[in-house]
Amino acid sequence: MIARRRPLVAQWTTLVPLLAAVLLVFTWGRDLPGPVVALVTLVLAGAVLAAVHHAEVAAHRVGEPFGSLVLAIAVTIIEVALIVTLMADGGDKSSTLARDTVFAAVMITCNGIVGLCLMVASLRHGTAVFNPEGTGAALATVATLATLSLVLPTFTTSKPGPEFSTVQLTFAALSSLVLYGLFVATQTVRHRDYFLPITRHGEVITAEEHAEAPTASTASISLGLLALALIGVVGLAKGVSPTIESGVEAAGLHHAVVGVIIALLVLLPETIAALRSSRRDRVQTSLNLALGSAMASIGLTIPAVALASLWLSGPLVLGLGSTHMVLLALTVVVASLTVVPGRATPLQGGVHLVLFAAYLELAINP
Repeated sequence: MIARRRPLVAQWTTLVPLLAAVLLVFTWGRDLPGPVVALVTLVLAGAVLAAVHHAEVAAHRVGEPFGSLVLAIAVTIIEVALIVTLMADGGDKSSTLARDTVFAAVMITCNGIVGLCLMVASLRHGTAVFNPEGTGAALATVATLATLSLVLPTFTTSKPGPEFSTVQLTFAALSSLVLYGLFVATQTVRHRDYFLPITRHGEVITAEEHAEAPTASTASISLGLLALALIGVVGLAKGVSPTIESGVEAAGLHHAVVGVIIALLVLLPETIAALRSSRRDRVQTSLNLALGSAMASIGLTIPAVALASLWLSGPLVLGLGSTHMVLLALTVVVASLTVVPGRATPLQGGVHLVLFAAYLELAINP
């Protein structure tokens, strides 16, 4: 039965990215009627699931923590492409889109994904265990990047409003790239063991013994299909974004909800992959995915929008309001207290999920 299922999985995960690419060609730049939007949404969901599958194949080939980087960077690239594309089409209305989407990504990853994974792992295995050295380093980098890019613009005085001046934006972009590059070097070279899953006795799990790694050719094919699936996700998401925006406006919701929906959409592959790891008691892999995505979201998005601002018209608003700054500060404090012991119970997972619920409620009802 298992042997029969594998070809079936391989079949649909190959066909769906190809279908997404074909559908993208026929829908790009067109106004889509309701039935087509429904079809695009269905294929979009399939492309997300296919992306998760192919990312996991590639991750299994290269091992941890490199595997977590594959999906984190891939997903962030599509997020950046989607943000820049929507900003180019949106005019003044999109001046806060980058800020809203990046902040949404931080709250989704640091509270939503982390909370879900800690809850699932602790309920299933008693407690969720992870390496506090690696997780703490990742959290410190996320907190620094978020403060430099999203909090400081609210308090600078060189330019009116919560915006950076050109020099300040350049500094923020370069700092983001340097910190992200330094973290990747730490995670993959100098202190790789800090980011590997551990047993309940604190021993590092250097390899998964129960599963045979895919061949190099299989991993290469999966990488290609992963790229194709993610291109499909970006393009199709852009196609349905006018429907999302009109739906948000019709419901009388704040425009920031668009950023939340975009972030939820592009982080869906990360969420699924992280939950699968937590069910297997590989909480460190889940936290690598969550915090790595938050870090990549800031570290790659801010430089990208800084570069795009050279030709995009309109302001680039990055500074958070007071309510969101309180949520960010509380998230950093709570996450720090969660990370320090190196193990968590359902209580810690529940606290993060409540913070995430508070963020969603305030996004809908500011």
